Amino acid sequence: MRLHFSRGVLTITVIVLVLAVAVTVGLYNLLKKAEPFTVATEGCVVETPSGTLTLEVEQAQISATIAAVAARRKLPERAVVIAYATALQESKLYNLNHGDRDSLGVFQQRPSQGWGKPKQLTDPVYATNKFFAALVKVKGYLKMPLADAAQAVQRSAGGYAYAPHEPDAEILAAAFTGRVPKALHCTYLPGKASKPPVQAEAARKQLSRALGSTAITTQKRGWLVAAWSVAHAKKYGLRRVGYGGAQWSADPVSDGWKAGGKGTATQVDLS
Repeated sequence: MRLHFSRGVLTITVIVLVLAVAVTVGLYNLLKKAEPFTVATEGCVVETPSGTLTLEVEQAQISATIAAVAARRKLPERAVVIAYATALQESKLYNLNHGDRDSLGVFQQRPSQGWGKPKQLTDPVYATNKFFAALVKVKGYLKMPLADAAQAVQRSAGGYAYAPHEPDAEILAAAFTGRVPKALHCTYLPGKASKPPVQAEAARKQLSRALGSTAITTQKRGWLVAAWSVAHAKKYGLRRVGYGGAQWSADPVSDGWKAGGKGTATQVDLS
């Protein structure tokens, strides 16, 4: 049996097919223009020639603080690597208010063992200073295996556990000490509340607790200050950090440092 269609039905069918093709082509072109499409999430990325790490904001802030304290004490990068590996094992770079028995803070130091009062040990600047003060007393710590140096300070039940963190610790040290420029990028999502006002002076004051003078005397120190500022940008309402001809933006769609900005060789611009 043969089916017969009226001219009107055929016309409608053709129109529907044409519209379907047009919509499909239109959607394809829109998606193509939008590539690559990513959903912004809050957090930080460290990129160095040795590798890439993703961090939560608190981890980036702790990392920046450890590097700043080391710079104030004029310690070599190896000391920073040891500190990072220790903190990664003890707290995963978080400022914990709990731990095994009475252990507290980034390095899980115990008040009962003379490290300090609970309030002091949950201050990352204080805790880091205490760690480095103990580390430099370890004879030959710069030449011994990392796990041995960390264990000499921590005296933990499993000193061998520090060694696996050494590669990640080296990546963090290269970025946060400022040896590798533009290594830290953080993404901050806008909150429901109104944006906090820029508190550049408050940021510099807090940085000075860890670093001492915030004067930029070398390019490496400048990038240390820049990395610390990026890690703390949301806390202090910073939208841009500029240094050495480059600028970081807090814009969620930004993908890192760009050329430009008001920063100079001797000043990190915060705005």
